[in-house]
Amino acid sequence: MTQHRPLACVILAAGKGTRMKSDLPKVLHRVAGQPMVGHVLSAVRALDPDHVVVVVGPGMDNVADAVAPYPTAVQHEQRGTADAVRAAFGLLEGFDGDVVVLYGDTPLVTPDTLRAMVAARRQPNDPAVVVLGMRPDDPGAYGRLILNARGGLEKIVEYLDASEEERQVTLCNAGLMAFDGARMFDLINRIGNSNAKSEYYLTDVVQIARSNGMACAVVEAAPAEVVGVNSRAELSEVEKLIQRRLRKAAMDNGATLTDPDSVTFCVDTRLGRDVIVGPHVVFGPGVVVADRVEIKAFSHLEQVRVDSGAQVGPYARLRPGAEIGPDAHIGNFVEIKNAKIEAGAKVNHLTYIGDARVGAKANIGAGTITCNYDGYAKSHTDIGAEAFIGSNTALVAPVRVGDGAIVGAGSVVTTDVEGDALVVARGRQQAYTGWAKRFRERKQNEKAKKA
Repeated sequence: MTQHRPLACVILAAGKGTRMKSDLPKVLHRVAGQPMVGHVLSAVRALDPDHVVVVVGPGMDNVADAVAPYPTAVQHEQRGTADAVRAAFGLLEGFDGDVVVLYGDTPLVTPDTLRAMVAARRQPNDPAVVVLGMRPDDPGAYGRLILNARGGLEKIVEYLDASEEERQVTLCNAGLMAFDGARMFDLINRIGNSNAKSEYYLTDVVQIARSNGMACAVVEAAPAEVVGVNSRAELSEVEKLIQRRLRKAAMDNGATLTDPDSVTFCVDTRLGRDVIVGPHVVFGPGVVVADRVEIKAFSHLEQVRVDSGAQVGPYARLRPGAEIGPDAHIGNFVEIKNAKIEAGAKVNHLTYIGDARVGAKANIGAGTITCNYDGYAKSHTDIGAEAFIGSNTALVAPVRVGDGAIVGAGSVVTTDVEGDALVVARGRQQAYTGWAKRFRERKQNEKAKKA
């Protein structure tokens, strides 16, 4: 049996992100509904590491809160990536397993890539450092990874320092690294800052390791996995990439997207089999959709569950706390909030249902609203099974409509309705024969006199 080797992950998240022009730390900007650093933590958790340390800058309490319960270390001055890793040393004292260093602004890295880095670190040639590489279509100003004759990593050369021959190399540095913890502390402590910015660059660790006869290795990843974010424009590019990944995963798992490029997912969206999603549907955080549901165009869902066979939309808005039961219908321009719509119920047109229960097979007419807020508190509306609520009804909560009851159109219901009763709560209709004709004649005569 293979002996367990401990694993630690260090996530660098201390960057100020000045190019973002934001009061929010860069790593807290959201991609697919989740802060960037949250995506990195999700990838890390898949490896079940023994330790996770997030390096933050001074005063970044909101980042510390976002990554809790994982501990944070503070990089007190922005003195380069090696200095940032050193900030985590106090929380890793005595650790001699493997250590993966990641970046909180590189949210698309996958667990499979991280596993490949750890596996490479544990190869028989025992590399002290494993560097993640990539081959972008345009290598541009990326640092180049120079391999030796045995295929090991010989050095990292920054573009400005590279020779013309080295600039022709297409294998570029993606930034992430895996270390043998027993050697990492000494190697990183030996990194100096004799450069134009007087910073401690983590990339220098390869040269130090090689000069001491230690092997170094490279693992390659797809360029789309290692896109970093330093600006709003780059944030939007990463959003496009992750949406493409999420759409593909949804379709691979049995959902139909009739116009995939127009559908927006959150990272935690869950769709069942044979779900059909129309154009321009937006899934906010916390959406679970069961099998055989159809969600029609221009609908917006957030913190909701939709059970099997239900139909939603078009132009429906399901807000937090909505529970849509099996085979229920939620139609156009309907808003549901913190309400349970039970099996087979229909809420099809121009209706607001909030803080309520709609019983099985009930029918809610167009223009119905639950008046759930009195300016101070929310109150509940309970609509029984197979009740029929006529169009343009206002249900003033707290109120209960019993099973099988009928509420006449245009009613304002302020007290409970017993089951199987008919309630009509509106002014009595009266007719005045010929009044409209006499009104028009009078007005026409008045207008003629003024001419």
